[in-house]
Amino acid sequence: MKLKYIVKIFVIIYFIFGITNSFAENKIVYIDMNRILEKSKVGIFVEKELTKIHEEKLDKFSKTEEELKKEEIDLISKRNIMDREEFDKKVKFLNEKAQNYQIERRKWFDEIADKRNKARAEVLKSLDPILSEYFEQNQISIMLYKRNIAIGTSELDITDIIIDKLNKKLPSIKLN
Repeated sequence: MKLKYIVKIFVIIYFIFGITNSFAENKIVYIDMNRILEKSKVGIFVEKELTKIHEEKLDKFSKTEEELKKEEIDLISKRNIMDREEFDKKVKFLNEKAQNYQIERRKWFDEIADKRNKARAEVLKSLDPILSEYFEQNQISIMLYKRNIAIGTSELDITDIIIDKLNKKLPSIKLN
């Protein structure tokens, strides 16, 4: 008895959803935002410039680290020769220098992350009108992000088209 009801419910559900899906002509596409940010001209430009700036600063940081290590080794080697109070003062001073270095380094990493986020925000801001225009021109019903899709055919992926349009509109940006 219960089996008949379950079968009837499945048949009714199948007809309801089967019929609506056959008449629906919704156009659904998806885009890969990470690929847009990595493969577009502006994305490549931003990453290249930020990497160059970051590596230059890292060289300065490594030189500072070497100097601090040399000072520490020098101080340790003079430990037995120096007066206890003078040694403690120099240790305290060296610790302050090391803390200031760590603060400066942390500040730099936060600053470079902030620059990267601002650049991405500017790219995404420029991307909005491109997506809206494409959405309207091609009568798309739904546009999804690729990260929210488990499986989809490659014909629904419009990332390359959007990258081409973005490359024409925004080849580079100014990094502050």
